[in-house]
Amino acid sequence: MDDQQPNNNNNHSQASDSDTDPFLLNYTTSDLRTASEFLATWLPFLSRDLCTRCTQSLSDRIRSIDPGSRNDTAEEANDGEDNCDNHSLGSWKDGVAEPNSGVGAPSARLSWADMAQEDDEFGEEEHGNGENGGSVVVANSSVGDEGKVVAEKPTLPREQREYIRFMNVRRKKDFICFERVNGKLVNILEGLELHTGIFSAAEQRRIVNYVASLQEMGRKGELKERTFSAPQKWMRGKGRQTIQFGCCYNYAVDRDGNPPGILPRAMVDPIPDLFKVIIRRLIKWHVLPPTCVPDSCIVNIYEEGDCIPPHIDNHDFVRPFCTVSFLSECDIVFGSNLKIVGPGEFDGSIAIPLPLGSVLVLNGNGADVAKHCVPAVPTKRISITFRKMDTSKRPFSYVPEPDLQGIQPLAYEADQVHQEKKSSGHRPSRHTKRYKDRRGGGRNDAMGSARRNDRFSEPRDSNLSTPRSGNRWSRVKPGS
Repeated sequence: MDDQQPNNNNNHSQASDSDTDPFLLNYTTSDLRTASEFLATWLPFLSRDLCTRCTQSLSDRIRSIDPGSRNDTAEEANDGEDNCDNHSLGSWKDGVAEPNSGVGAPSARLSWADMAQEDDEFGEEEHGNGENGGSVVVANSSVGDEGKVVAEKPTLPREQREYIRFMNVRRKKDFICFERVNGKLVNILEGLELHTGIFSAAEQRRIVNYVASLQEMGRKGELKERTFSAPQKWMRGKGRQTIQFGCCYNYAVDRDGNPPGILPRAMVDPIPDLFKVIIRRLIKWHVLPPTCVPDSCIVNIYEEGDCIPPHIDNHDFVRPFCTVSFLSECDIVFGSNLKIVGPGEFDGSIAIPLPLGSVLVLNGNGADVAKHCVPAVPTKRISITFRKMDTSKRPFSYVPEPDLQGIQPLAYEADQVHQEKKSSGHRPSRHTKRYKDRRGGGRNDAMGSARRNDRFSEPRDSNLSTPRSGNRWSRVKPGS
């Protein structure tokens, strides 16, 4: 308690100084906020070799530059003593928005990472913009100022904005649901992961709009023969539209006698550029391992009442694979013995809510022991499932995508420190190999090399799974 009191007084004085400092009065609120966030980005470098208390003071002073965060800085001074791990990120994690309730819904309070999300970095990555952190635009005016050159305010380089967002991704990897399988109690969800914060609201809108354009192209016959499928709805929950790229997967024995699996001679379009951007992010942001880069994907377009019956994904596709959710939330139900009760109604053991923009990774028991299904959705939904084909099952016309080769995950700070030590002649540490090996046994290890108590270890959300033994799911309300 005695150690905390000086900190309280110190932080209070900082807030007061910021309010009255004539230097700060020379700048607008927007400029102060930009300065605060820029300095927060450099905080790990600025605070290197400083003691814990000095690091805390520096972090608080940087955050107090932003008028909107001064009160928060003073209030958070009471949280604990000498806890550098909780504060050294500055404003990176302040006010990180929860998953959006709608694709276009703005967050109530925006941190730097949230504001960067609205830049639609997919557009930057596709077209190569934003590398230098600024641009020049030509403004046209109806009153005679045509051709006037206006310089935009500089922003953080895209790489830095991407890293900030990457560090704010939430990852849940401790799903548990025990069932008796072949006489043994088994965690049927082992290997399952849920990642949120991967796609911003702007990026989700871009993806959804692109899917709509693909759907229209399919209706007009502008896609290859087996790319777009729109069967007639002959009963409730049946007949959802699909768009497949990279390969055509046959769900059941077709009229030609082909069994379920990848059709080796079917003609489909290659993976679109925008979907390649998604794949690169999934690898770079530690959602899928670099040894399992997807080379195919399927878009499922659900109308109200559509569903997916219980199944285990065909082993023509290797593990892990993942599915991304757009437009609306829904539940996905898991169980080793799922039962169909009626159209769009299923009995299962556990339901997991899938927030907007979330990525569900299926591996281990979660992919091969438990079946999964999607009950009848209450409103329109889009999902995109990315999978890597077994090399022996690839279509005859398969050609590797050059721009999906050699993708490397972003490094956590622990990885960077390790690399610096290694280059300086230090003995390499074991934990940097954990990202490469962590999926082999399907364990719920922390992503990358960040340990559970490290500064960059991922937060966990314990309320994302709902065990309901023997319950029925039908048109489940989002988040129920």
